[in-house]
Amino acid sequence: MEIKVEIGSVTEVSTELLVVNLFEDSGQPGGATGAVDAALQGAIADLMAAGDIKGKEGEVTLLYPRGGVSAKRVLVVGLGRRDALNVHAVRRAAAAVARKAQELGIESLCTIVHGAGAGNIDPEGAAQAVVEGTVLGSYQFTAYLTCNDAIRKPLAGLTLLTHDATSLPALQAGATAGNAIAEAVCLARDLTNLPGNDLPPSAMAARAQEVAAQCGLTCTVLDETQMQTLGMGSLLAVGKGTDQPSQFIVLEHNADRSDLKPYVVVGKGITFDSGGISLKPGQGMEAMKDDMAGAAATLGIMQAVAALDLPIRVVGLMPCVENMPSGKAYRPGDVIKAINGRTIEVISTDAEGRLILADALGYAQRYQPQAVVDLATLTGACVVALGTVASGLLCNDDALAGQLEKAAGESGEKTWRLPLWDEYKQQIKSDVADIKNSGGREAGAVIGGIFLQNFVDYPWAHVDIAGMVFSHQVEGWRVKGGTGYGVRLLVAWLRQQAVQA
Repeated sequence: MEIKVEIGSVTEVSTELLVVNLFEDSGQPGGATGAVDAALQGAIADLMAAGDIKGKEGEVTLLYPRGGVSAKRVLVVGLGRRDALNVHAVRRAAAAVARKAQELGIESLCTIVHGAGAGNIDPEGAAQAVVEGTVLGSYQFTAYLTCNDAIRKPLAGLTLLTHDATSLPALQAGATAGNAIAEAVCLARDLTNLPGNDLPPSAMAARAQEVAAQCGLTCTVLDETQMQTLGMGSLLAVGKGTDQPSQFIVLEHNADRSDLKPYVVVGKGITFDSGGISLKPGQGMEAMKDDMAGAAATLGIMQAVAALDLPIRVVGLMPCVENMPSGKAYRPGDVIKAINGRTIEVISTDAEGRLILADALGYAQRYQPQAVVDLATLTGACVVALGTVASGLLCNDDALAGQLEKAAGESGEKTWRLPLWDEYKQQIKSDVADIKNSGGREAGAVIGGIFLQNFVDYPWAHVDIAGMVFSHQVEGWRVKGGTGYGVRLLVAWLRQQAVQA
């Protein structure tokens, strides 16, 4: 999508679709909307008086002007109540507009920057939200569709219009950031939507190398022999049952800045999870293609970090494995050894994500990181606890937890902190090894974090995204399929760190 920021008049701009807005508690159209209404001889005000336009958040009303303005169509989008306006409402409104534009078959649109300078929204943040909402709301996954009727015409152009020349630099900065972040989310969505037959670990590695080459990241892929040499017995055990070789992908931004202690993002990459010998029920197993959504988000995060050229050092680790049953597969009762020497009794081969993360988190120690955050579709228990509204956050450092909670507020990708209390450690005590990989049904989401804590000795946060990575409905900037959750959350966090660098 080509994105531009221009100075101009809403009544004179020539466009297929001009977008203005309205608050739910507006008495009369004001600002840019008022100017358009006046040019249309009160058409918008008449619709408001008739109750046909209420200004509710996400409401869209299409007008076909006959003179008065140069635009072929005018779309009025509702922003909800003025006192409740925030960047999330702006993002949702822009997404609703984008889907309406696609429904109309429109290739490009021009919009005012909703909320710019209003309340607590600055022009840069408003522009970022408009672009994110437009790109994410118009996303569609069409790789396997052969019926043209099912494919909406993609939006090719978006112009942000302002009459205030002094706001132009801020709007341009916001639009650039919004596009970089939204494209990174779309990358994560694409990968999450791909089926396991087309995205084995080797394909994830190839895609990471491609992204790295395009945006200037350093990429290293460790094969099974190299992982064996490093002592990654926990990760390698999970991949024993498949014919697909496991891959350990390392991406670095500002890799040559050895003077900087890096921030590390780790993403769980189970490219398909059958449960292994502890086989999952057949019903719903097709959804287990998304068990690599943490790795997909990590690749998206690294792409965005490079595009934004953040002045910090960032490392992305993607342990990618397929978990399958076979005569070669690891078994319940096996004892395996992780990279840090810890021995693990396997209780369930379907608690495999924490096993690959154990070696990834142990590997992260070599960087002496400032902080490490892992993203993982780790437990169904977290979905039971928090549903599809928020991820679970477990963290051993209050300052880091606070940073992530602030980033969640900024991005709209909600997370809720769960405890890492010592009392939970009893659940994973083993009689034959240092720890076991499952503690039963009780406190399942917490126990995942308690297990992972055995492999870290730095500020660390675990984000259980199991309920957040796939959507079955269209809602705001989310569409059906992979959501790309975690990209915007951690990019917001890393941008915070960059400001303080």
